[in-house]
Amino acid sequence: MHMSRLAYGFAAVLMLAACVTINIYFPAAQAQEAAEKIVEDILSGDDTGAPVPAAEPKADQSSIMASPSHLGLAGAVLDFLVPAAHAAEARFSADTPEVRKLQASMKSRFASLKEYFDQGAIGFTRDALVAVREEGAIPLRDRARVQKLIAAENADRNRMYKAIASANGHPEWEQDIRSTFAEVWIKEAGSGWWYQDASGTWVKK
Repeated sequence: MHMSRLAYGFAAVLMLAACVTINIYFPAAQAQEAAEKIVEDILSGDDTGAPVPAAEPKADQSSIMASPSHLGLAGAVLDFLVPAAHAAEARFSADTPEVRKLQASMKSRFASLKEYFDQGAIGFTRDALVAVREEGAIPLRDRARVQKLIAAENADRNRMYKAIASANGHPEWEQDIRSTFAEVWIKEAGSGWWYQDASGTWVKK
């Protein structure tokens, strides 16, 4: 009988432990820090920029849900499990070979795009890409080349946002990462550059 009670107790503990879940939320602060370093490097025009390091982990907002227990042993185990679950931290990293390669590609292309940003011919879109704002500001002879540059730039950007999400083991973060970069591109844009606001309207910085 004693063994049956003990077995029942352990079974109850295992069932309760299985109810402990950890919800990992998108680490916005860490993502913004990583995005700022990447964007600053791309827009700096300095080819000696260092790779972007992994952002330091910060306190997460993990939520814990556990079934109530009337067993002293189960309560003791949950007292151990719950703090451990709260202590789990998501580490956000944007430093992978693929991301560094894409970052270098965009950095080398920026020298060719900068004059068109300065002229207001192109700008940053609300979805963290680049688009032509005023085609008439681009000499006719250069329009095809600028379109190719923009297409290549946007391809790299789309791949980078996806690569960063995958590198962190959360492909579902891609949209959050894109939104974070959209804000940072605008923040780091030069004076007089154009960008789209949330409604898609072009605004001069």
